[in-house]
Amino acid sequence: MPNAHIDTLSARHARLDASLAEETRRPSPDQHRLTQLKREKLKLKEAITAQH
Repeated sequence: MPNAHIDTLSARHARLDASLAEETRRPSPDQHRLTQLKREKLKLKEAITAQH
């Protein structure tokens, strides 16, 4: 069960990484959105680390 939770968190982390990359590639990236995505990604990384 814990592995399923970690897998879910990891998948969300990967989706956020893709969203960050997509936003960065825009001609005029939204800095507020980038900050939100980075914060959420960091929270997920911390949650994944805490599960190990």
